[in-house]
Amino acid sequence: MKNVAAGIAISALAAVGVEAQENRRSRVAPAPVYEVSPGLGHFTDDVLFGEVWLRKELAPRDRSLVTVAALVSTGKTGQIPGHVRRALDNGVQPGEIGELITHLAFYTGWPNAISAVTEVKRVFDERKIGPVAESKAEPIALEAVAEAARAAAVNKSVAPIAPALADLTDRVLFGDLWRRAELAPRDRSLVTMAALIAIGQPEQLPFHANRAMDNGLSWIEAAEVATHIGFYAGWPRAMSAVPVLEKVFAAREAKAAPAGAAPSNADLRIVRSATSEMAIGPASQFTGQVRVSGRYRGDEPARIGGGTVSFAAGARTAWHTHPLGQTLFVVSGRGWVQKEGGPREEVGPGDVVWIPPNLRHWHGATADQPMTHFAIAEALNGSAVSWMELVSDEAYRAGSK
Repeated sequence: MKNVAAGIAISALAAVGVEAQENRRSRVAPAPVYEVSPGLGHFTDDVLFGEVWLRKELAPRDRSLVTVAALVSTGKTGQIPGHVRRALDNGVQPGEIGELITHLAFYTGWPNAISAVTEVKRVFDERKIGPVAESKAEPIALEAVAEAARAAAVNKSVAPIAPALADLTDRVLFGDLWRRAELAPRDRSLVTMAALIAIGQPEQLPFHANRAMDNGLSWIEAAEVATHIGFYAGWPRAMSAVPVLEKVFAAREAKAAPAGAAPSNADLRIVRSATSEMAIGPASQFTGQVRVSGRYRGDEPARIGGGTVSFAAGARTAWHTHPLGQTLFVVSGRGWVQKEGGPREEVGPGDVVWIPPNLRHWHGATADQPMTHFAIAEALNGSAVSWMELVSDEAYRAGSK
């Protein structure tokens, strides 16, 4: 997965803009650009059209679909005619351009779509392209299992709050629009991804990026979409899409791996004792002298974490709980552990203590000996512990709250 992430990062530094057959040295930026903003002229001609549009990671036709989708979705109507002409020259059919606009009406709003129609009509008229007819082909059959999962998610999360929206999502958006034959499934996914990145909606990207790759888009092409969009919707929106795509790629790679196989980037990690930072236990969570070292946390999807905790004589934790429980392995010394309402119990080297989830308790050294234990706990929603009040001296000595 490191290679995947590196590929995305490298792609995200690139750009977007011309036909593959254009001469790298030809000037695309209008003359006024050089008169007002010569730097913009340089980047337009030398980078956007002289480099990005020539990259092989997306075919010229795909780049045109991505570009027109970005312009329509962000309402950049002044730039639409030029890129529609380029799209036609790159092999995009008039009916596909019309269907792109229809599709994006649902994803970026009717006003953007209607405004785009006006600009596209001008190009069609100048090229003597007649009225676009709807396809006579049979509706495209969507993958049954994926559709069932999508519908179940909509029924669970949307229907209870906005039943009409849930109905339209199932019946019109996916029951009609996504089945129309005017755009191939891959192209429909491609323009959806481009639009979501362009309008800054990365939270919607995982579903549609997965759908795009199910429909035939490679991860290299998906990453290149973000690269291309950087020039048409800005670097921040392109960069925001990169970590989302990285997670999608990683999840797909893990799913595709043989059962029980480690990820391709799996590696050992050793926290050396000589380099491990030692932290002082904060007074809000511990009484007495407490030091924590060798602290670690597993990488997702693992939720485990822990560290070595050393208590001076008389030192102890505050009352606390763990959402998924905790295991203690006593390394040295003598210690006490106690649950609320239960007896104080002594532990020594080699003893293992299991503390069930959400059980209020404390643990620490005895009054006359230090104690060191290794603690292991799992996090739930990012939290492995809930701290409460300190254990009073009276309760510590008496062994009761």
